[in-house]
Amino acid sequence: MAIGEARVPILREDHKVHHHDSSPKQTIHVEDHGRLSRGAMVVTSLVAGATAGAIAKTAIAPLDRTKINFQISQIPYSWRAAVAFLAHSARTEGVTALWRGNSATMARIVPYAAIQFTAHEQWKRVLNVDTPLTAQQHPILHLVAGSLAGVTSQSATYPLDLARARMAVTNAQEYRTLRAVFVKVIRTEGVTTLYRGYPATVLGVIPYAGVSFFTYDTLKHKYLEHFGKPQNALVNMMFGGAAGALAQTASYPLDIVRRRMQTARRTSNGQYLYSTIGATLRIVYTSEGWRGFFKGLSMNWVKGPIAVGISFATYDAIKATLRDLAVKLQR
Repeated sequence: MAIGEARVPILREDHKVHHHDSSPKQTIHVEDHGRLSRGAMVVTSLVAGATAGAIAKTAIAPLDRTKINFQISQIPYSWRAAVAFLAHSARTEGVTALWRGNSATMARIVPYAAIQFTAHEQWKRVLNVDTPLTAQQHPILHLVAGSLAGVTSQSATYPLDLARARMAVTNAQEYRTLRAVFVKVIRTEGVTTLYRGYPATVLGVIPYAGVSFFTYDTLKHKYLEHFGKPQNALVNMMFGGAAGALAQTASYPLDIVRRRMQTARRTSNGQYLYSTIGATLRIVYTSEGWRGFFKGLSMNWVKGPIAVGISFATYDAIKATLRDLAVKLQR
């Protein structure tokens, strides 16, 4: 999940946006922060991204835990079953159990979101699609920038994602803390287990991050072109929600594969049930049919847009505020 430039594009000079129905055409100047140093731009992106990710993930943590529970099991998914799981968890383990594993989520999402948002800005700059005009001229490179941002952040934080998944599907006695997950996994399964499911994750994040960034940026550019002014926070959330829904759908089957591989335990002969991407695909299809690849997707259509929408809007608002403040302090 990530976002691009909304209120304040990262520009090296002022850009003029033409209102589509102006006659004669009016030019609208969009404020930029070109006076900021590269270091200040990166720091503000890191802080805004980390904050946005933390707020968004905490808001949908109970739904996330429920989704993972169904993803890794062969229990048929339905909204009634999802509500029953939430109620059972709250009744038997307490309401706070609905946020079980959220500490691992925060440990991962803070650096993940910070890296992803910042990497997206840097990849757009490297690929020269960091303005509305160049992004529209090179849509494929714009899509690639988002995918590379997702791969960059996922690669840097993957063991934390595995730990979060393990904590979400076990009781508190098995893994009491994030540290306990790493200690037990390394001791009993080996350090390479921390990267089980990584190839499936990377394959999934390429369409997810690419579609998410591309959709959000494109909607922002169209809005700015049509109305001649940046969108507000509510519109940002709507655009983020649309981006999240499309991205979740495009990458969901590989998300199923990732979760199965992350949470698989060794069998009696020392092998894993879900040993490879191919094996996992075959097992899911044989036992559950094609619908098994989309278990919990309807919940993702609820939680995904909420999380991505909050993340997009929060990131843009915090980043713009921090950069406005930085510009004033440099005067």
